[in-house]
Amino acid sequence: MDKQTFERGLEIRKSVLGAEFVEKSISSADDFNRPMQELVTEYCWGAVWGRDGLPKKTRSLLNLAMISALNRPHELKLHVKGALRNGVTKDEIREVFLQVAIYCGVPTAIDSFRIAREAFSELEG
Repeated sequence: MDKQTFERGLEIRKSVLGAEFVEKSISSADDFNRPMQELVTEYCWGAVWGRDGLPKKTRSLLNLAMISALNRPHELKLHVKGALRNGVTKDEIREVFLQVAIYCGVPTAIDSFRIAREAFSELEG
């Protein structure tokens, strides 16, 4: 593991997903899943999210579309919250999910809208 990339990834991951969530994920890791936490933090967040080629807001928009298409509700809710932290508006999230409806299917988009509303509610209440 590259310590510098991991640390950059940890900082970015916390800024997008929230420090409390990330710290809980890492502190609750055991021998079985700790390598996955390290991999995600170093490569996903440090090596890719840490690049200068796209702003965080754009990366969040892309993630919302891809995670919706993959039908990963837990990750989608997490990334809806992260997208809001990265400056994505609710209107922009709606537009992403409308695009998802056309290219990935209406049922996928309906689920994505439902999950986003849950995330909005959790952040507001």
